[in-house]
Amino acid sequence: MSVATAFEIVLAAVVLGLGIWTTAVRETYSATVGFVAYGLLVALVWVRLDAVDVALTEAAIGGGLGGVLLLGAAARLRNTELVLTEAPGKATQVAAAVLAALTGAALAGAVLLLPDPAPTLAPTVVEHAWATGMTNPVTNVLMAFRAMDTMLEKVVLLLAIVGVWSLATDGAWGGHPGPRHRADPHGVLVFLARLLPPVGIVVGIYILWTGANHPGGAFQGGAILASMWLLTIMAGLTDTPPVSSRRWRLVLVAGPGLFLVVGLAGLWLGAAFLAYPPAQAKPLILGIEVAMILTIAVTLGLLIAGAPERSVK
Repeated sequence: MSVATAFEIVLAAVVLGLGIWTTAVRETYSATVGFVAYGLLVALVWVRLDAVDVALTEAAIGGGLGGVLLLGAAARLRNTELVLTEAPGKATQVAAAVLAALTGAALAGAVLLLPDPAPTLAPTVVEHAWATGMTNPVTNVLMAFRAMDTMLEKVVLLLAIVGVWSLATDGAWGGHPGPRHRADPHGVLVFLARLLPPVGIVVGIYILWTGANHPGGAFQGGAILASMWLLTIMAGLTDTPPVSSRRWRLVLVAGPGLFLVVGLAGLWLGAAFLAYPPAQAKPLILGIEVAMILTIAVTLGLLIAGAPERSVK
């Protein structure tokens, strides 16, 4: 047995064990910490599967922004958790275990019953990859062959932020999301909030730019930028912007808006919706990615911040 195989076996066992522990533990905070660790380990699994783009997304969302969101929710539920101490009954536990076992068996059966060789469009994608000038196959597929799906994903993010804002009270509508954070100006959090964002911004922009030819892209870079922004907010160095600001709303619609304009331009030129002229394909895609990284960063940050709670002063 090689060292790589032994590492993969140990990694699979740890991921499985951590997943079971996170599901079984009763304390909300402990379960949240377990979930964050689980997301980081799953990112390592994706790396071992040579899916670096997916690993970057899992680490940024599952272990980063998702962890911050869940930790905030766990903090708000801490007082409620002390009251709700009733455990589920045996029948509920058995039903949940049976349902989980059936779901696992169904997934295993689906994998085992896949045709060999599996149907794939990979040869067609490789044959036409030259048309976009993007050598990263993931970006090539997402921005060309599945451009409609990618655009609609950004529309879903926009609808999500509208849904979160709709939870605000009438008095706070148009105000600042979340509470105003305070931190010790000489503490570790403020020190990190001053040290890390310049590096994080450079890394986020680099991941965006390198996504044309290597693993990376707008979503991964936007998640890093959102993390740096949230760090400065939690340290009290800046405040969340009011949701009534037209400038911030323009940033929120920049990504899907430019995507839609480029798509309509392809239709107007007579080819098809979201059809890029081969000579301008790469500049158009990079332009959309630049707009999307801003939209993704602001949207994810405001989603984590939550609904407006404070009116504009």
